[in-house]
Amino acid sequence: MTAEFKVERKLFDEVMVPCYAPMEMIPDRGEGSRIWDQDGREYIDFAGGIAVSCLGHCHPVMVDALKAQAEKLWHLSNVMTNAPALRLAKKLTELCFAERVFFANSGAEANEAALKLARRWAKEVHGEEKSEIIAFTQGFHGRTFFTVTVGGQATYSDGFGPKPGHVTHLPYNDLSALSEAISSRTCAVMMEPLQGEGGIVTPDNEFLQGVRELCDKHDALLIFDEVQTGNGRTGTFYAYQQTGVVPDILSTAKSLGGGIPIGAMLTTAKLAEHMKIGTHGSTYGGNPLASAVAEAVIDEVSKPDVLEGVKVREKWFRDGLTRLNEKYDMFAEIRGKGLLMGAALNEKWQGRARDVLIAAGEEGLLLLVAGANVVRFTPSLVISEEEVMEGLSRLDRALAKLTAK
Repeated sequence: MTAEFKVERKLFDEVMVPCYAPMEMIPDRGEGSRIWDQDGREYIDFAGGIAVSCLGHCHPVMVDALKAQAEKLWHLSNVMTNAPALRLAKKLTELCFAERVFFANSGAEANEAALKLARRWAKEVHGEEKSEIIAFTQGFHGRTFFTVTVGGQATYSDGFGPKPGHVTHLPYNDLSALSEAISSRTCAVMMEPLQGEGGIVTPDNEFLQGVRELCDKHDALLIFDEVQTGNGRTGTFYAYQQTGVVPDILSTAKSLGGGIPIGAMLTTAKLAEHMKIGTHGSTYGGNPLASAVAEAVIDEVSKPDVLEGVKVREKWFRDGLTRLNEKYDMFAEIRGKGLLMGAALNEKWQGRARDVLIAAGEEGLLLLVAGANVVRFTPSLVISEEEVMEGLSRLDRALAKLTAK
């Protein structure tokens, strides 16, 4: 066996490409919504691995599925199919509008597949000139060159040379801007039904309805990026199911595997016909190990009591954050839906979301940010009331120290 040794944070700077600025502490183990670092210090986890750990850490149904599959079959490639992937695909189609599934390893890859399908459909049905993809500012769709270009944040997309073309960015939640821009050249409109990285921004339902109608009018596809909002995060299995608007293509990942890397593109049988043999592929996509764990995850998350519990937990958070704001006057708005929530900082605290994150970490609470002005909360969907209240108590201590400075 390889000898284990305690690693120090400085080793990151010595061996890792410096794309990240991780916390000083190094987690060692987790259970439920708690994490312990190498020194045994405990943290309450309100971050959930950025909306990934939907059942918390080491949930028994995930551990059991992983152990069982680990002793049977790990990998085959797409030269063969496998039973866990087929069972998972069948269950996903039963949970939403889709009839066909393509498995990948991440949200970026699921979105890459969605965009390639849209372009291929447009080319084969309408011709080369129908190639425009409309997306929205402050959107986020992944870090591949295509998806980061479609995402509407220059911070992530600039600095890598010429970008893929025929991508138009418009203001989110602005139907008149879309109405003016969309045309017969538009191949697809890609959007998050609730923006995550862009600040936890919920669109008006009239906007979503209008986007669908404009896509239909101009024969463009509607792609919903549900990488962050899907798998129960907002209180229904997919967020679109609360809106009355059905997309043509949907991407899912993050919490789909509960921590095991897996993503999927979901679509209709008619559209899927344009992805013929060899059109697209993935070596690891839909491997038996990831698929078996994801199947266990969605079996648990899709239970009515779990989905209803998300709405209960949203109220715990919303009420608790409101009480803290009455005490410290730091938030302009509590945003979001279900357990994808954001506390938008008011004018006095602009640009200090990361300060809140760091202060919380010092008190044993793990948070996220969504830009410089929004503190983001994406905990486990089954986090206990005790863990929520303890976490909010630690946030209280953190805010008290920040406001005292």
